[in-house]
Amino acid sequence: MNSEKVKIGIAPIGWTNDDMPDLGSEVTFEQCVSEMALAGYQGCEVGNKYPKTAEGIHEYLDIRGLTIANRWFSSFILTKPFDEVEKDFRENCEFLQACGAKRIGASEQSYSIQGQMNTPVFEKKYVMNDEEWKKFADGLSKLGRIAKEYGITLVYHHHMGTVVQTAAEIDKMMELCDPESVYLLFDTGHLAYCGEDYMAVLKKYANRIKHVHLKDIRPEIVKKVKDEHLSFLQGVRLGAFTVPGDGAIDFKPVFDVLDESGYEGWLLVEAEQDPAIANPFKYAKMARAYIAEKTGI
Repeated sequence: MNSEKVKIGIAPIGWTNDDMPDLGSEVTFEQCVSEMALAGYQGCEVGNKYPKTAEGIHEYLDIRGLTIANRWFSSFILTKPFDEVEKDFRENCEFLQACGAKRIGASEQSYSIQGQMNTPVFEKKYVMNDEEWKKFADGLSKLGRIAKEYGITLVYHHHMGTVVQTAAEIDKMMELCDPESVYLLFDTGHLAYCGEDYMAVLKKYANRIKHVHLKDIRPEIVKKVKDEHLSFLQGVRLGAFTVPGDGAIDFKPVFDVLDESGYEGWLLVEAEQDPAIANPFKYAKMARAYIAEKTGI
């Protein structure tokens, strides 16, 4: 891979979990970003302990040689007035622009069960009807065009427990949305988790993938989640996810397809675990060594 076109980053969710703040509550923001830098990463995504201003971000990250790659954005296109969604989205874009980031990772959270502790993730996922699909795709395309005003690309994060989880749902979203405004955030772990062929999705949309999450899974834990009707968050606590090189996914073919397609952007490790069980610095180093071995960067 070309190190001038591809950057390696990591999400803070391995240090402190935004959805379950008790996981890593004792870990400070300064510890998190310092360990990211020491482990050899070039950038990160934004977590809930990060400074709320771009000036604060630059103060702490610049000295560590880190930049902001992306920020999660919860859209509610289906359930909130679009004016409200747009206002929130523009504020996020302004923040990211000031931070120097080029990506915003949207995920539709209307009817999402990903944050519900006791809702079985495999049985209770919401499925959109045709009218909702049109509203969703039109709204997402509008957000994508707004992002471009700030020099930012909207990448959509398919995610367990949300309205866009499966390969078929990704297909429909990509078909209905403006291809010049909406791109894909490709996440190996979420596709593998729900039993989809992540390599097929990768090959199909390689030219519309503008951000990559490197997330691995532990199949025995995923099976337990499915068999015992557990929630997404319960699965996280049990260790369903881990970093590249520690789970079941062989990332070499993933890297090869991205390289062949001329991918430019971030490869970003994102693996939420309980930091009391999976030491975040240790796992960050493990993932960074694995990526270096498989990509040469």
